[in-house]
Order: sequence, then C-alpha cells, then structure tokens
Amino acid sequence: MLYIATAHYLSPRWVEIQTRHVREHISVPYQTWASLEGIDPSYGAHFDRGAHFDRTIEQLGSHSGKLNHLAMEISEEAADSDLLMFLDGDAFPIADPMPFIEEGLSRAPLIAVRRAENVDQPQPHPCFCVTTVGTWRSLPGDWSAGPTWPGAHGWDITDVGSLLMRELELAGMEWVEVLRSNRRNPDPLYFAVYGDIVYHHGAGFRAEKLSAVHRAMLPERLLRPNRSRVLAPVGRALVKRRRLAWEREKRERLLEDSQRMFEKIERGGSEWLADLI
Repeated sequence: MLYIATAHYLSPRWVEIQTRHVREHISVPYQTWASLEGIDPSYGAHFDRGAHFDRTIEQLGSHSGKLNHLAMEISEEAADSDLLMFLDGDAFPIADPMPFIEEGLSRAPLIAVRRAENVDQPQPHPCFCVTTVGTWRSLPGDWSAGPTWPGAHGWDITDVGSLLMRELELAGMEWVEVLRSNRRNPDPLYFAVYGDIVYHHGAGFRAEKLSAVHRAMLPERLLRPNRSRVLAPVGRALVKRRRLAWEREKRERLLEDSQRMFEKIERGGSEWLADLI
C-alpha cells in the first residue's frame, strides 16, 4: 500500500487539481491522508459527498509539524513495508512515478526532491519524497528546520527538511535526489518539474514569501549602505527603503506569474506542461 501525506492551507484551490492527477498517474493501491487547515470540511473523507481524501487530520501549526503528525498517524496502521509519500498541497504527479520510485528505493532508502536551483539547497524537500514506513519509523523521520548552510549573499539559513538531512547523515543512509528537469524556466524556482514525474508550483499557499534564489537577485547596491560615518545612518535608511521597494515589486510579479500559471493548470489539458518541458 502507498500512503500519501499532503497538507493544504486556507484555500482548497489545489485540492481537485492534485487529487485528479494522483488518480490519473498513481498505478498502485493508495490512500491519501490530508491536513486541511482553514478549509471547508466538505473536502474531507466523505466520498459520498464528493470529497477527495481517504482521511483528514485536524491540525494547526507549522508545515513541517503537520507532515510529521500525518506520518505518525499513518505509521499507527501501516506496515513497515508500506510506502510513504509526501506531497506538498501544490504538487502532483505528471506521469506514473512508480517505476522511478521502485528504481530509486532499490538504491537508497529515501528519494526526495532537492531544490538545488534554490541557491544549492542541500536537503530533501517534502514537495515530493518517498520512503518506506519502516525507514521513517527507524530514523525517526522529522521535517523540521534546524541545521544551517550558507544562503543568498552568504547568510546562514535553514529550511524544512534540514533536520531530516542530518538524521540521514547520522544514520549513514544515502538518499536519491530528484532534480529539476524543466526545459523552460519562467521562474528560477517556481513552476518546477522534477525528474519528469512531479510538478511543484511553489509557494502555492504563501506566494508572498521570497525564496533564497529570488533574494540572491537583489542588486549589490541595495546591500551596501554609504560607508561615510556622517552619511551612514542616512545611507542605511535609504538602502533599506529601496530594498523593501525592490522586494515588494518582486513579490507582486511573482503573485501575478503564479496566478497566470495556476489558471492554465486549472483549465486542464497539457498545454501548460508543454510550456515547461
């Protein structure tokens, strides 16, 4: 059995898109367990009322905490040999992933997206990750942030999945990286296809947040205030104001691009995907 853990937040707009693609492309028996914070309960587990998930879990808190909780609940009834797949709410398969999964798990106990395009982030990402329930139990798996690495402009950062990366290192376990496979990139991070098997929209629920790779585009002149002692306070204030304006403009463009791409996906068909691969 394949257990899919997914989390949707405040908006149901990805629910039908995700579950439709799962039905079309998952070729083995599966159950989907979901977190639906701030979303009408009718999207829950009542299939006779047109709902989309086998099980919904009431949750509040961080994204990583929700995924950890879903995995814990799944582990209470699943066998060690069952597969555990994590999918972000704005991610879904675009082809049958099972051959890729079977081959990957023959080489390592866990496969996951690595967003190398995001300033070379090193950790597994939960937009798409598959392991066995037994492996998750034995680590034990944890999606929390924690360990850091150099991010944009050399600032140390952490993100979801960094603790899982460290757990794998301490256990001496390898993992298979699923990398971005877009042929066309309307954005350096968002609207991503990984391994030609899964799509991740990126920030589908929190599109106002700039990623490390977007922040890396910040012009150098907006990082360095005037070095003069007299002008330094004025220079810092001016640089900060200009930096905030730059970030606001970047977020607005990302929101517009995200909405346009979502509308293409929502219409169905494969034209939107052909624009990427």
